[in-house]
Amino acid sequence: MSLYQVTDGVAVITLDRPPLNTLGLPLRRHLDNALFAAQSDSQVNAIVLKGAGRGFSAGGDITEFDQPDNDQEPSPRALHDHIEASHKPVVAALHGMALGGGLELALACHARVAHCATQVGLPEVHLGLVPGAGGTQRLPRLTGPEKALNMILSGRTFRADTLAGSGLFDAVTTDDVEAQAITLAATLATAGTISRTGKRPCNMDNAQAFFAYTRSTLRLQPGASTAPLDCVDCVEAATLKSFHRGQEQESNTFRNLRNSPQFEGLRHVFLAERKALTPPGKAQQVKPLPLNTTAVIGGGTMGTGIAMAMANAGIPVVLVERDDTALARALTTIRDHYEGSAKRGKLSAEKAAANTALISGATDYSAVSDCDLIIEAVFEDIAVKCQVFERLDAIAKPEAILATNTSMLDVNRIAQFTRRPQSVVGLHFFSPAHIMKLLEIVQGDLTSAKVMATVLTLGKKIGKTSVVSGVCEGFIGNRMLQPYLMQAGMLLDEGALPQQIDSAMEKWGMAMGPFRMCDMAGNDLGGKIREQHLSNHPQLVYSRCFIEVEAMGRFGQKVGRGWYDYIPGQRAPVPSEEVNSAVIAESARLGLQRRFISDEEIVGRLSLALVNEGARILEEGIAQRASDIDVVYTAGYGFPTWRGGPMFQAQQRGLVDVLTTMSRFANGPTYQKADDFWSPAPLLSRLAASGESLFNVQAPEAV
Repeated sequence: MSLYQVTDGVAVITLDRPPLNTLGLPLRRHLDNALFAAQSDSQVNAIVLKGAGRGFSAGGDITEFDQPDNDQEPSPRALHDHIEASHKPVVAALHGMALGGGLELALACHARVAHCATQVGLPEVHLGLVPGAGGTQRLPRLTGPEKALNMILSGRTFRADTLAGSGLFDAVTTDDVEAQAITLAATLATAGTISRTGKRPCNMDNAQAFFAYTRSTLRLQPGASTAPLDCVDCVEAATLKSFHRGQEQESNTFRNLRNSPQFEGLRHVFLAERKALTPPGKAQQVKPLPLNTTAVIGGGTMGTGIAMAMANAGIPVVLVERDDTALARALTTIRDHYEGSAKRGKLSAEKAAANTALISGATDYSAVSDCDLIIEAVFEDIAVKCQVFERLDAIAKPEAILATNTSMLDVNRIAQFTRRPQSVVGLHFFSPAHIMKLLEIVQGDLTSAKVMATVLTLGKKIGKTSVVSGVCEGFIGNRMLQPYLMQAGMLLDEGALPQQIDSAMEKWGMAMGPFRMCDMAGNDLGGKIREQHLSNHPQLVYSRCFIEVEAMGRFGQKVGRGWYDYIPGQRAPVPSEEVNSAVIAESARLGLQRRFISDEEIVGRLSLALVNEGARILEEGIAQRASDIDVVYTAGYGFPTWRGGPMFQAQQRGLVDVLTTMSRFANGPTYQKADDFWSPAPLLSRLAASGESLFNVQAPEAV
């Protein structure tokens, strides 16, 4: 757990809890005992703390937060107070990462030496928490309150060399960190000077105005975690109160947030995203293929976005278009994007130029013959895609991976148009592909384990939140979206208007309501998806309002009119009298008496539509686990992260209550009963009866 070695009067204590030196109770006890030993050893004049392996420490282990012994002594706060009170100087030697509680441990030391590439940060706000072991009190005393609060509220990680001169580090080096820390510790011991962070002043001019302004800029969704505002309060306490009273406020705030439902939801998603990276089946045992060169077929919105996602990660990519004109347009789009990003300060001019240079263009498929991965991003038509794969099969090298960016088409059918179905995989990027975090990796029936391992590694390299899906119409996300939209249409026909439905869902926490989302994606595209869905499932019933909006040419934001009107140059939706009149007219055509529909009913019907279809997906083995479904919806569809995802919400609510509510909806005034919309997924009924959890269901073993 911790290693102890004395050299020339300096005790070097090494945190050793692979892989990330998380500060659970066993490591805290080992470290505390080692500190006592060093402080009691007459041969020791100074102490250095360092981490073994990949870094100093990644902080607390959130999987242990609800364990009975997690709050046992020494608590993180007690350990840090022990370090700060040491009569012998304690120096932290930082490499790799010092995050969360790991950075707080370093802050409690009397000095800090960091390798220039060390990643440091306090990410607790992303989990609905405040730093709980002195971070809000010690960091402001080193960097100043404004710098500290910006770091804490961002939750970002920073390279140590970008913080040189901030007061956080006593030295930032490219050399041997441990050696420099030992030298510094010995120097401090000889000088007999110890700088205790908690004893430093924490003054700030115009503090009251600064904190008031910061609070006013924070816009929290109703019901979301108050952690950002709580962070402000705690840092303000550092400037107004004694160190001890500030620590008490921080500890109490942390404890309250840790027991909140928002933290449970955020923790669930945090752990679910990491679990989703586990390769399915045999893919866990194989080595990924190298991906040195890539290609994208198609230079439209998706193709250019995918190409930039690759370039942003330093991967060379060939972009193929049908002719010189289309290719020039695509490359211009890419160049303009990077130049604009540089002008806005999003990246350096050098980085923009380097990324642009990584993307080359071609109009002949022969240009991709030696690429390791080729991604098809052409028009969403099965015949067109199959034709592309026939051409790629003829030209690509034998070991190349052939990927399709389809959002809902049959990956197995596409693979049949090659002589290498084991090399075919779905890579469903979300638009804009260089920004959106979600990547659905669609495993065909014959996709090899090596291909799966490779594309999962790629997803991580290009910064995506990857989730594996089996083959079905729409995969995980878009398949669940169809009943969600069907139910939204039913609400229109029964009495609600688009703006009321969207407002209810957005107040509940969704990034966008269903109709704003349709306008953003394009209602003409939505119409094509709906037609495809109905051709496969003719028994389903959609509201004719969708057809009416399309017939009016209201295709969404791109044409300035969809479910809403849009003022030129603005994206803010304006309720449309034309659409609202069409909705009311459709109710009359159906012979329905429009009624008042509460926000509670809207949220209940739309959220449970997702849950019911998600359960079917899980039962069919399309998703490996319920938590993967939650990741898809929080990362790609705007589901509020602090609610944990649709399946987490259902489990927290209780599956018996879910079924009871669905039964109430089925027996309510909904007119479309012929399609048996609210018939519960068999899995939900079975789990509710047995008391088992959705999160204990595992898909059958994959290849």
